[in-house]
Amino acid sequence: MRRIAAPFLALAILAPALAPTIAQAAESKTVALIGPDRSSRGSITVAAAPKGVLLHVEATGLTPGWHGIHFHAKADCGDAAFKNSGGHVHGGPNPPVHGLLNPARDDSGDLTNIHAGADGVAKAEIFSSLVTLSPGGSVPALLDADGSAIVIHAKADDYTTQPIGGAGDRVACGVVK
Repeated sequence: MRRIAAPFLALAILAPALAPTIAQAAESKTVALIGPDRSSRGSITVAAAPKGVLLHVEATGLTPGWHGIHFHAKADCGDAAFKNSGGHVHGGPNPPVHGLLNPARDDSGDLTNIHAGADGVAKAEIFSSLVTLSPGGSVPALLDADGSAIVIHAKADDYTTQPIGGAGDRVACGVVK
């Protein structure tokens, strides 16, 4: 029988544990999600990626079905309706035009919908090239002077209707700071 050199065997055993995860990205932030009643609604990890950010979403306490999720301009989830988080992240001087399917879209807060199962849990990974985590790029940064928020809405975003795609009330919020 052939002997495997000890260093190679140790590497083979440890390799899965050494594999990088989104939380170990060069730069990342884990955001605690809260509901309107201040209860925990899971977490989202936002990691810097080449030309954007990658989100790892693990949300709980949602109604089953599709939900809009957006980047909002201010790191403030202090009020029960999460209105303190402001409008969507936007880099332009004019109000943003919402909708991933809208040819005139310039809203940097737009993301794809997430789906909650019958148990109210939504797990997803979403990439956005519309923002960066830290300042210094040509698109808005989530970690700007006043931070930002990630908001989950009660309904799906239809990707065209102004101003938020018909996504309805804000049901979960997390501060990115």
